[in-house]
Amino acid sequence: MTQKISAAITAIGGYVPNDKLTNFDLEKMVDTNDEWIRTRTGIEERRILKGEGKATSDMVVPAVQELLAKRGITAEDIDCLIVGTVTPDMVFPSTANIACDKLGAKNAWGFDLAAACSGFLYALTIGAALVESGRYKKVVVAGADKMSAIIDYTDRATCIIFGDGCGAVLLEPDEEGFGVKDSILRSDGSGGKYLHMKAGGSLKPASVETVTNKEHYAYQEGQAVFKFAVKGMADVSAELLERNNLTGEDIAWLVPHQANKRIIDATADRMGLSHDKVMLNIQRYGNTTAGTIPLCLWEWEKQLKKGDNIVLSAFGGGFTWGATLIKWAYNS
Repeated sequence: MTQKISAAITAIGGYVPNDKLTNFDLEKMVDTNDEWIRTRTGIEERRILKGEGKATSDMVVPAVQELLAKRGITAEDIDCLIVGTVTPDMVFPSTANIACDKLGAKNAWGFDLAAACSGFLYALTIGAALVESGRYKKVVVAGADKMSAIIDYTDRATCIIFGDGCGAVLLEPDEEGFGVKDSILRSDGSGGKYLHMKAGGSLKPASVETVTNKEHYAYQEGQAVFKFAVKGMADVSAELLERNNLTGEDIAWLVPHQANKRIIDATADRMGLSHDKVMLNIQRYGNTTAGTIPLCLWEWEKQLKKGDNIVLSAFGGGFTWGATLIKWAYNS
């Protein structure tokens, strides 16, 4: 009996811009302070993509180039590129389209997926399904956001949270039981009122009025989002373990979306997971939206061992949330 094809992560790449925006920098811009930000979010600094004409695709390209180099393949080997993002270079063509051109991925098709902070998990599930179908051999999934493009740096509720960055993974067929094992994904559009961007879509196209009213920036009601996120991320992660007859002891790593340290701690506690098994880099990068989970995998890659059970967990605007179970496929 042939083993079912699963989609295994076989390489990871990441990219964060050089420019740092520290809590002390923000103290000079808005009414806040380092201690307040650190105690409530866990963030100390974030990276900002600066430079004329720089967009999300300019972070996707180096991240993908790194994973190609690690795997010893070229851009022409890529079958498909999926980019989870809510800050595309432009409304169309897609960031995936633009990135494929910059990479020289002449044989790839691709698209963007917008699920806010859950974008990477959603995209990973779709990418895995494409590989599992047997039709595609090399699918790249990136999570990338240039949040600085849609943040109002006079709004202290949001400007302290977000940063820019990209992480990308290569998915390939596996018949040894490694790879993406299970995903539980959820969404609830009624949560949109708490976290959204008011203008720029077909509902409210850009106008002098929308720009004057600052409606092209991310809007967030922090308390409401925090409450939903704690419950959503913790519940779905616990449900994923239960469905797969696993406990916290069976999990090598939790890879949580880096939105807020208190949400991350609550998720680990609900899973019965000791905090030394939790990937945490929010202090250095802040919330890079779709970029957080793959950036964690990128930074921790050398600590991941073949056969490790890993849980990815996210919660984002929409609302969108979910958890994914992966059996790690290689020792780096």
